[in-house]
Amino acid sequence: MRLIALLLLATPGIIAVYGIKLMRDALFGEFHPIFFHIALQGAAGLLFFLGGLAFIGGFILHRDRKRNLTKGRFDQNRSSK
Repeated sequence: MRLIALLLLATPGIIAVYGIKLMRDALFGEFHPIFFHIALQGAAGLLFFLGGLAFIGGFILHRDRKRNLTKGRFDQNRSSK
């Protein structure tokens, strides 16, 4: 079970790292021929980075909610004040 969780977190982590690499290459002008324009490369890198980061953050939040470690801060049933 832990191996599955590790693989589940490693894949979006690798995608996020690749997104950082794409953004860095777009900033310094290193163009990858897969993308049609350098701005598209930077936008794809940002999308990969934010997607990977959101998946990992959501996974950790879900795990903490399941173990009751959030102390009610992220409770969905609590009325907003």
